Amino acid sequence: MRVTETWYLTLSALLFTVGFVGLLVRRNPLVMFMSLELMLNAVNISFVAFANKLDDIAGQTAVFFVLVVAAAEVVVGLSIVVAVMRRRPSITADDLRSLKG
Repeated sequence: MRVTETWYLTLSALLFTVGFVGLLVRRNPLVMFMSLELMLNAVNISFVAFANKLDDIAGQTAVFFVLVVAAAEVVVGLSIVVAVMRRRPSITADDLRSLKG
C-alpha cells in the first residue's frame, strides 16, 4: 500500500483541527502556544505534500520560512508568557489584557 498525498493532507487537516480546537477551548497561554505550533506544523505538512505532488521546491522553501517565523514567535511570545506566569501562576489568556499600555 502506497502512502499518497491524500494521507498527508488528511493528517494535516486532523492536526490543524486539533490545534484549532485547542486554541479555542483552552485559556492557558502555554497551551494556546502549543496549539498554535501544532497548527503551523499541520500547514507545513500540507506544503510539503503539495510540493512533492507538483515536483517543486517552493513548498520546502515556504516550510523553511514558516519554521523561522515560528521560532521567532516562540522566543518572543513564550518569554512574555513565562514572565507573566511567574508573577501570577493561575493566569488565563483574558488576564493578558493587562499588558496593554
